[in-house]
Amino acid sequence: MPEPVIDLLETEWHTIGDLCAQFDDPDWDRPTDCPGWTVRDHLSHIVGTERMLLGDEAPELPPGDYPHVRDAIGELNEQWVEASRARPGPDVLSEFRDATSRRLDALRAMTTEDFDRLGFTPIGEGPYRLFMEIRVFDCWTHEQDMRIATDRPGHFEGPIAEHSVRWLARGMPMVVGKRAAAPQGASVVLDISGPAGFVLPIAVDGRAAAVDEVPDHPTVTIHLDAEVFTRLASGRWAADRTLDSGRVTFDGDAELGQHVVEAMTVVP
Repeated sequence: MPEPVIDLLETEWHTIGDLCAQFDDPDWDRPTDCPGWTVRDHLSHIVGTERMLLGDEAPELPPGDYPHVRDAIGELNEQWVEASRARPGPDVLSEFRDATSRRLDALRAMTTEDFDRLGFTPIGEGPYRLFMEIRVFDCWTHEQDMRIATDRPGHFEGPIAEHSVRWLARGMPMVVGKRAAAPQGASVVLDISGPAGFVLPIAVDGRAAAVDEVPDHPTVTIHLDAEVFTRLASGRWAADRTLDSGRVTFDGDAELGQHVVEAMTVVP
């Protein structure tokens, strides 16, 4: 059986390639919402991950000060990024197209059993299929980083955007119940607007969990658009910046709603 995630990756990679082909020289060096990374760095990171999955060895990270690197995964990411910092953006784009083309060939050569096989994923052991679903979300998030930095908004419609927004939403019950410490009996409704948005009701009954029906009288309803939600949940935008922007509003217990927004980051 064909794996739907392969088509999603192919579409996402073509979308990124088309976006980056529009960049002029200043665009490649624009800072982004990820501290220490330019637009070029985001594309280099995607290239590095796909080359690593192809079995290529990461270049060594030169000695230096990298204050935005906080853990071993961040250091590995920086190895690929640093190796391309002095390269022209179009050269990195050419490498991206080569690496993703080879990855698509490799994915199409895999069997269903290969996709079922348990192994590493960024959220713990799981089937390779899960890892690739996370790759779709991760690449789309970096696409958004580049779009925002170069003032080219878009791609919040269609299956990839919907997949990515819902992927981040999987972490919201933990945010509500554990981080925001919503009390027993409370209910929080995330009203995410826009083409990729949806309504997510979460109830605390023993532990916080998503529920099928929106309560008649939720403790708080948080209204925000899909861009704001994904920026918060992916750790790109600080809660205070977002709350001050007026793009998040509350019906009901605004204090609890603010606690949820302040705790919303699920991708460090």
